[in-house]
Amino acid sequence: MKKDIEIPIVENVYVAVVKEWNDEFLAQDWNSYIINERDTPIEMVLVVTKGYDGDRKTSLLRHGIGTIAARSYAKIEMLQEELLGMNNEFAVTFFANHKLYEKKYIFRKNTINENAFRDLPIMNQRGILLK
Repeated sequence: MKKDIEIPIVENVYVAVVKEWNDEFLAQDWNSYIINERDTPIEMVLVVTKGYDGDRKTSLLRHGIGTIAARSYAKIEMLQEELLGMNNEFAVTFFANHKLYEKKYIFRKNTINENAFRDLPIMNQRGILLK
């Protein structure tokens, strides 16, 4: 029955957005990352992203990340400047300790900006972090 279904709580897995220099385009880019601050790897990581604001919405993008080692991180995607004025949702699903975990991280519109930067765990960079 429904009462017997255990829904594990996601802990120590975050989504961050960082502004980084792109050598290929000689410009600053906004990049999103998934951070695994757990002491164990997370496996079969799948991230589904979308942007929305009222009637405007982006395409749904699916990213198969695979395994992220313990206390490590992986890049999800680059965010175009136009998307920062929209809500950006990252639905993260992964396996750890033989259980399926799932969590949505939502960067509200206009919250991705340099004024919101803070030190990020594991990455040794500054950016915006959602726990």
